[in-house]
Amino acid sequence: MATKKVKNAGVTTSKIKFCDMRCGDAEFAKVDGLDGSCRTFQSLWCNQLDKHVTKNAPCEVTFGSRRPTSCM
Repeated sequence: MATKKVKNAGVTTSKIKFCDMRCGDAEFAKVDGLDGSCRTFQSLWCNQLDKHVTKNAPCEVTFGSRRPTSCM
């Protein structure tokens, strides 16, 4: 029986670093890059990547732009 190859963006632990305001590289989103949505709930500016990133998503610096998935 063939085993299913899991694509998990390099995640090997449940201790995932998330993009939020606790990160030293995070700032509130830049006004010019938003579409009118409430900027405190949509995205953050990542100084290390020099771009907007999805708030509360796994850290793109650590995991890349792909998102980790469950290992089931």
